[in-house]
Amino acid sequence: MLRLLLALARAIAGLWPRLRRLPRKAAMALGASGPDQPARPERLARAMLIVLPIAMFAALFMPQVTLVMTPSIEAFAVRKSPGPILRGDYVMFTLRHAIAGPKPVSVTKHALCMPGDRLTMYETPSTHAARAQEAHYLCNGALLGIALPFAHNGMKLDHMEWSGVIPAGMIYVGSPHPSGFDSRYFGLLPTSRLTRMERIL
Repeated sequence: MLRLLLALARAIAGLWPRLRRLPRKAAMALGASGPDQPARPERLARAMLIVLPIAMFAALFMPQVTLVMTPSIEAFAVRKSPGPILRGDYVMFTLRHAIAGPKPVSVTKHALCMPGDRLTMYETPSTHAARAQEAHYLCNGALLGIALPFAHNGMKLDHMEWSGVIPAGMIYVGSPHPSGFDSRYFGLLPTSRLTRMERIL
């Protein structure tokens, strides 16, 4: 019992300095210009008129913004944009591939070749590696990109081996970047996996 009383006394003794500082902290919280100055609630109110709208804007707006972490797309930040996906639109999807790492990642690309378009693929000897092939992809005769045999880290890359009229519900996604990782390697994607986005930065 004596030990309990001693422990309680120590706790109260340790709490007392904090209680003594409490009025100063309260005055500072209410806009005092210094620890020994009187409270100025109107100063706090002016600050809150500035801070609260900014905080509310950030809370409502920022969760809708997605940062683009790849140099293959010319956008730095995008957000969801309702509506049908059209040629050239930004689209976001989840990528599961060894080159992306062990966990799925969100990727943003362009919708480049649409249902009903003719996608043509042909191979040529690689200019980057001996005894390897590069695949060229054209949409209605316009070059979309060239699939390289190896990634920048040396990983061997398989490319999409398909040509023909793109079926309904499928889209070729990509970017103008020569080293972009897109449909050249993982193939056409169903529109159900794509989310239409718009650039904000």
